[in-house]
Amino acid sequence: MLENDNASTHNLDAIIDKWKDVKGSLVMMLHAVQNEYGYVPREAAMRISQRAGIHLAKIYEVLTFYHFFKLNAPAKYQISVCTGTACYLKGADNVIKELEHELGLKAGETTSDGKFSVAALRCLGCCVLAPVMTINGKIYGQVKPADIPSILREVSKGEE
Repeated sequence: MLENDNASTHNLDAIIDKWKDVKGSLVMMLHAVQNEYGYVPREAAMRISQRAGIHLAKIYEVLTFYHFFKLNAPAKYQISVCTGTACYLKGADNVIKELEHELGLKAGETTSDGKFSVAALRCLGCCVLAPVMTINGKIYGQVKPADIPSILREVSKGEE
């Protein structure tokens, strides 16, 4: 990823240079890297270690302590299902079960092709539309398990 992409390496180096001399800035540096790539690639962690003089173990200590940081590339289609009270009472658990069935994964996982991931979130703030799910930020309201196959087809049409 970084080795063959000069623009990507340049962007990473700019992030490191911005933060490397600021005491206690590792978390901010890692946030910037994740904002750039969608996750913190191993190559980026190694480059931070080399260029900023931070032990790789210290970098991974931070990456694995905070749940916000992702160590794997995000799926192309990131599905989030609200499990807040209103959505739960209106059947969000059944929506999750149908997604798991259709995609062959469990909530919190990504399909082997990297195309879909499913996450259960506490509240998306759309209670009147319960149950709610989002795909890459697009909101789907009053979702029924029977709607899932057609929604997934619509999202990924033209990729076959």
